[in-house]
Amino acid sequence: MMEQMAAQVVGTDLTMLKAIGAGLAALGMIGSAIGLGMVFGKFFEAVGRQPAVEEKLKTYLFIGMALVEAIALFAFVIAVMILFVL
Repeated sequence: MMEQMAAQVVGTDLTMLKAIGAGLAALGMIGSAIGLGMVFGKFFEAVGRQPAVEEKLKTYLFIGMALVEAIALFAFVIAVMILFVL
């Protein structure tokens, strides 16, 4: 009887710790959101100051956006792995 209760408590604690770990791993998505805001904000600021360079900057915008978005995807994948795989 005592072993069953101990196993239930350990199982509950591990589930709780997995949820906390997944939440901490998902915090990387906050940084990604801030980064995307900065990338687009600076793009619009640059185009507002000098509209002639819009086509040239658009390439850099998409590259920067993809790199910042990859960080969010990595954070999401790690959080899902913590919840469902470990």
